[in-house]
Amino acid sequence: MGQSTAKILAHNRLFQGLSERIIDRLAAITSKRVYGKDERIFAQGDPGDSLLCVVSGRVRISAVGAGGQEVFLNIMEPGDSFGEIGVVDGNPRTAGATAMEATTVLSIRRADFLSLLREESDLTLHLLELFCERIRWTSNLYEESAFLNAPSRLAKRVLNLAMLHGRQMDDGYELRISQSDLAQFLGMSRQIVNHHLQSWRSAGYVDVARARLKVLDPSSLRRIAGSAGDRAD
Repeated sequence: MGQSTAKILAHNRLFQGLSERIIDRLAAITSKRVYGKDERIFAQGDPGDSLLCVVSGRVRISAVGAGGQEVFLNIMEPGDSFGEIGVVDGNPRTAGATAMEATTVLSIRRADFLSLLREESDLTLHLLELFCERIRWTSNLYEESAFLNAPSRLAKRVLNLAMLHGRQMDDGYELRISQSDLAQFLGMSRQIVNHHLQSWRSAGYVDVARARLKVLDPSSLRRIAGSAGDRAD
C-alpha cells in the first residue's frame, strides 16, 4: 500500500505542498478502511483518536443539538480530510461522520500523528495554517445564520456546495443532495427549502429532481445570496 498511499496523501487537501519525505512518513503510519452506505464512521462524542482522509465515496458530517435536531455540517469527498481537530486536542468528537455511499478512507492514529508532529515542524506549521482557514470558515457560517435571511443563506449554501461538490454540466452544475439534507445543512425546515427552490425553479435559476439539484443561473443566485433583509419564513 506504501506508494499508492503516499500518492493519495500528497493529493489530499490537508497535506498538499508538504515534502515527499514528510508524505512518506505519513504513509508509513496510515491504514485503510472501507465503509458501506449509511455506515457510521464515528459518532458525536466518540474519542478523537484518529485523522481520516477520503479516498473514494462521500462522508456526511453532522451534529445533534441539545433539542435532538440534527444539523448537516458538511460533505467530505475524495481529497478531503476530517477529524483533525479531535486528533490534535484529544477531546471527544464535536460531530458525527457517516458514509453516504460505499466509502474508503485512510486513517492515522492520534498517538502516531502526534509523534510525527513533534518531529516535523513543517507539518505542524502547515496544519496551523489550515486550522486557521477552518476557523474562518466556521465563523462565516455563524455570520450567515446571524445576518442573512433564509433565501440568502440557501442561495449562498447551494452555490458553495455546487462549486465544491457539484459536477459541471453543459447547462450548469449538478449537485447530489436531497432537500432534507439541504434543510438540515442550514437548520431550516424542508418546507422552507422547498418553497424557495420551487420559486427559483419557476424563474429558471435551478432545476430540482429527486436527490439532485442543478444550478442553471449562478449569477441570479449570487444576487440573492448578496441581498439583505429580515429573517424570512
